[in-house]
Amino acid sequence: MASILRPSAFKATLLFGALAGGAMALGQAPFSLWWLAVIGILSVFYLNLRVSTPLQAALLGWLVGTVYFAGSLYWIMAPFQVDAARHGWMAPFALVFLSAGLALLWGAGFGWAKWRTRSPGLALALGWAAAEMLRGYLFTGLPWGLVGYIWVDTPVAQVASLIGPYGLTFLTFLVLGGGFGLAGRQKWVALSGAALVAVIAVVFGASQLSKGPSLRLDAPIIRLVQTNAAQREKWQSGKISLFWERNLALTAQNSDHKPDLIVWPETAVPYLMEQAGRAFDVMVQASGGVPIVAGIQREDDDGFYNSMVVINGDGSIAQTYDKSHLVPFGEYIPFGTVARKLGLSGIADQLGGGYQAGSGTQILELGALGRALPLICYEAVFPRDVHVAKDRPDWILHITNDAWFGKKAGPYQHLTQARMRAIEQGLPVVRAANTGISAAIDPYGRVIDSLPLGVAGALDVALPAPNSATVFSKTGNIPLIFFFFTLILSLTVHRYRLSR
Repeated sequence: MASILRPSAFKATLLFGALAGGAMALGQAPFSLWWLAVIGILSVFYLNLRVSTPLQAALLGWLVGTVYFAGSLYWIMAPFQVDAARHGWMAPFALVFLSAGLALLWGAGFGWAKWRTRSPGLALALGWAAAEMLRGYLFTGLPWGLVGYIWVDTPVAQVASLIGPYGLTFLTFLVLGGGFGLAGRQKWVALSGAALVAVIAVVFGASQLSKGPSLRLDAPIIRLVQTNAAQREKWQSGKISLFWERNLALTAQNSDHKPDLIVWPETAVPYLMEQAGRAFDVMVQASGGVPIVAGIQREDDDGFYNSMVVINGDGSIAQTYDKSHLVPFGEYIPFGTVARKLGLSGIADQLGGGYQAGSGTQILELGALGRALPLICYEAVFPRDVHVAKDRPDWILHITNDAWFGKKAGPYQHLTQARMRAIEQGLPVVRAANTGISAAIDPYGRVIDSLPLGVAGALDVALPAPNSATVFSKTGNIPLIFFFFTLILSLTVHRYRLSR
């Protein structure tokens, strides 16, 4: 290959980098072509050897990331089409700026790795994985579509129960690319080590998946209600009663076994909680006295909340959970006071003024159904929001309104992330989604049963039993954060001293 210093050669490298980023994006749901993503990752590590300066490496990483995020997050344009007259023009800008902005972190990781120079494959694996972790925290974080999620349908995904999704992402880069740039004995040692780690990961995952579904003979039955209310119709005055009656009919649906709990999706109750006393009576009348968990909005002196309410069989409120991890520019606008003066509001803001954040993680005590960790929509995206160190629940209860995500990649990727939370924690996940995909997921991330996207229906599922606490459920991300910080800092200081 001609010298990378020639502009034409560098342009070719960038072109192939863009293709590699596109291949990686196809590893994410709904395509789930993990093998194509592996080819893309290998190609990126090879291309990284062909660039000669940190700036060129940063440009390569930025371009790979921009294409990857655009290809996997293209569904982000869907929320802007709900009210196309107001927000539609923002859709392409949102995709471009989000993709290019997230890719800056990849560019920084690639540039640092090239500046490090020694062991380029190992350095890139570290810098790239650290960038992926950083985007899960920076500016409240957006860890959607982590590279490690390409393994969700394979035994390798079970490794997340040991090291979490960021650790799985790092291991992916390390195994696939750690040997690049090495020569002689070092290269063969690295390749042999990578092969051994890959085999161990597959064998470990296969052994986990060989275990049968974690079902009990006396397992409680949960009914998941899937309203299928299109977001542009959900709050139309002529449609509110239609969806309300649909939820009641699905709640009252006859079945062979009476459910022990009924779950409605996010914001399914069309009344503020303070005004919904009569509505709760109608709901439990439809349920035959079975308790109901439902998404609802509520208000107090501080403002409005996106909430989950547990309604007893007599119509009284048992518990309430307020969503604590809100969607920036969706449920609230940063610097909201200034933004409101400029006429700006969140896309998901129906009430004016946006939502307030709840007080944080809590556990719902549900009697015979055990202890549930409640998550509302976006909260299931964050491994740290699910990590409960002191108070381990028996299962995870996830309600969401994925109508915002459209009918393409978004809902499938959201389901993937719920499956990863199950693997990481060793806990079953039960999720009710307005337009789908409602599902019961066992502690190994397997979907036991589900309702397809874009249909209305009710699904009765037996609640799986939890596994023993996983390693990751005990440690969380802290060890990996410490590892990344310590190693990157020490390598940076070492490189700086050599350059003086």
